[in-house]
Amino acid sequence: MTDIQQTVYVVEDDEAVRDSLELLLKSDGKPVQTYESANAFLKDYSDQMAGCIVLDIRMPGMDGMELQKKLNDKHSILPIIFVTGHGDVPMAVDAMKEGAVDFIQKPYREEALLEKIEAALEQDREQRKTLDEKQEIIRRVKSLTPREREIMDRMIAGQANKVIAIELEISQRTVEIHRSRVMHKMGTHSLAHLVRMVLSVKDLID
Repeated sequence: MTDIQQTVYVVEDDEAVRDSLELLLKSDGKPVQTYESANAFLKDYSDQMAGCIVLDIRMPGMDGMELQKKLNDKHSILPIIFVTGHGDVPMAVDAMKEGAVDFIQKPYREEALLEKIEAALEQDREQRKTLDEKQEIIRRVKSLTPREREIMDRMIAGQANKVIAIELEISQRTVEIHRSRVMHKMGTHSLAHLVRMVLSVKDLID
């Protein structure tokens, strides 16, 4: 898994609240970066960022939900925790339908916020681990020759060696050799495991 330092990105227009959150997170040993507006964060955003976002739902200019939409358009996987006022719960529910991991209402207990942040950071770690695993599977698929890829696709479709040999007009022994090379390059001894691996990245390799 790629070792990337996680940071808590605080996007909050109220300077006092922003400074308070920064102090809280630093005292809890968490790297933190603060932004006074959604636009400021968006200008800084990179898909290499790891961690989570603590995002005020109501801000002047671009609000939290608009920022969430723009991040979704960029296929961001950073978990978002929305900070809301009492009247903003319906908005927060809509935000969660769009992928936010949680929300917390003002005034909130610091311990409750830290718990939600820790859960979001754990989700980020798991997502990045899964992403790294998928990238490794894609690398292995790309290492196959065109013939090996063709054989693998037929293996996954459930075709027997004899059927593959007939349809490709090659010997069954040749199919067996290619099949062995496919399993070796893909790093598995199990056809069921091979199927699961390839299906997990199907949309990324077709």
